[in-house]
Amino acid sequence: MAITDSERAKLTSIERRFDELARSLSAPPAGGASEERAKLARALSRLEPVAGAWLALRRLQEERGHLLEVMAGDDRDLSVLAQEELEQIAGRERDLEARVRRLLEEGEREPADDRDAIVEIRAGTGGEEAGLFAGDLLRMYLRYAERRGWQAETIEVHQTELGGVREAVISIEGEEAWRWLRHEGGVHRVQRVPVTEASGRIHTSAVTVAVLPQAEEVDIEVRPEDIRVDTFCSSGPGGQSVNTTYSAVRIVHLPTGITVQCQDERSQMKNRARAMKVLRARLLASRAESLEEERGEARRAQVKTGDRSEKIRTYNFPQSRVTDHRIGLSLHRLRDVLDGDLKELSEALDKTLRKPRAGGEKDGAARS
Repeated sequence: MAITDSERAKLTSIERRFDELARSLSAPPAGGASEERAKLARALSRLEPVAGAWLALRRLQEERGHLLEVMAGDDRDLSVLAQEELEQIAGRERDLEARVRRLLEEGEREPADDRDAIVEIRAGTGGEEAGLFAGDLLRMYLRYAERRGWQAETIEVHQTELGGVREAVISIEGEEAWRWLRHEGGVHRVQRVPVTEASGRIHTSAVTVAVLPQAEEVDIEVRPEDIRVDTFCSSGPGGQSVNTTYSAVRIVHLPTGITVQCQDERSQMKNRARAMKVLRARLLASRAESLEEERGEARRAQVKTGDRSEKIRTYNFPQSRVTDHRIGLSLHRLRDVLDGDLKELSEALDKTLRKPRAGGEKDGAARS
């Protein structure tokens, strides 16, 4: 089947973006722009297969058009040769069309797929046990980032008395981090015997996770007059002083009331930079859902109230089982998953939950 008009429009857009990226990378690098150039190079490499196949197809189509003109001419001998060559081209053109269509489908991404991600983890219902499991999930995502070669950075961690996590925010940067983490947002339920349970009964607790695409400075302009920056001494569990200098930073975005704080670093400058990164991500999520919303509907849709009944996934320790309820997939290797082996889950979620493409069906079926 020939390339449709809608497919041609997408391919033209990809080709234009590919050329823009190539021009940007060919320009002399500006000082301190190595990180931005690395992102541009990653984006260019992802577009190269489909852009290259589309260029080859268009050249073949131009050649076919030239041969048709020759066949319509008065030279009978040339017309016969053109007819023979045209028959050879027909098969190559069909193969290239199929390849272009496959690459286009494989390469279709959400607008933020190439972005880095902010992961927010909060203990929900379940008391101290929820905090302990929130700590398990924090380690799981840090190990997952390590396995994929991403760079993970802790923005903020508030611990509980028993060493669990009441709230944590981490930045994860790397190729398609948002794409592979986006479906982690929601309520994660754990079923196990808590360390605080003397009778050996299995308890059910919940932890909420929100995953936001990181915003670039060009996406969100934060005016100095729109923020209030407070500094204070870092503190640990129970309020114990960790740092006697005013290195911890709290930033309040006055128009929306969004508040971010960071105290993980001993440098006030580093804490401020990290807090601004989270603030931009939250503002981007808020704007994407509704400019009138104070807090992004995307985050609220993910975490809801943190109640156990709103679960997206269950971690059952007695059965060593992890079940993702959205796609009906169960894995009986819970320890591996908690050690950051999320590849099978991530790929199944990406395949099944990706938005249906225009003119086509949703990819895949739920696995049991």
